[in-house]
Amino acid sequence: MKTQYYTATTLDGFLATPDDSLEWLFALPKPEGNTYADLIANIGALVMGSATYEWVLAHSGEVEAETGSSWPYQQPTFVFSTREQKLIPGADIRIVQGDVRQHFPDIKSAASNKNIWIVGGGDLAGQFYDAHLLDELILHVGAATLGTGKPLFPRLSQRGTLHITSVHHHGPGFAEIRVEVKREGAEEWESK
Repeated sequence: MKTQYYTATTLDGFLATPDDSLEWLFALPKPEGNTYADLIANIGALVMGSATYEWVLAHSGEVEAETGSSWPYQQPTFVFSTREQKLIPGADIRIVQGDVRQHFPDIKSAASNKNIWIVGGGDLAGQFYDAHLLDELILHVGAATLGTGKPLFPRLSQRGTLHITSVHHHGPGFAEIRVEVKREGAEEWESK
């Protein structure tokens, strides 16, 4: 079981523009040999922040055209939000708030020994990193720059905890970089 942050980022390390636009991502050619199908087959639970969840809701028509459903996930989804959120009928969406460590036992239980996918955003992934609960970053680096926006991973990591394990070319627009995270201190939280 792994906790994985799987996302797309620009060359200069942004997920989206300051107003949460992903137009840069959709303007690039689709990745060749995309690893999404393999990832989602091994995911037992998803975690996302409120901006990511609200983006999916706001773009439900586009999501449905791409995936066949306005909510494309079958897995339980934990949305970290301090705001009231609209729920999608029939979807297993759990709105939570507070420290990620507080909710990790429930997330892990919901995942049923499968992997946990941190969908976004970068600060939420950083909170899992800070709590020593993040195992891997799977980054699809797109051939685009934004100059400013929502950062990929707004954390200082100079402790030698991040190790690149693979880099793969996925066509003219993307490269996938896999980064292993050494999880120091995770044992005390996993046993709760």
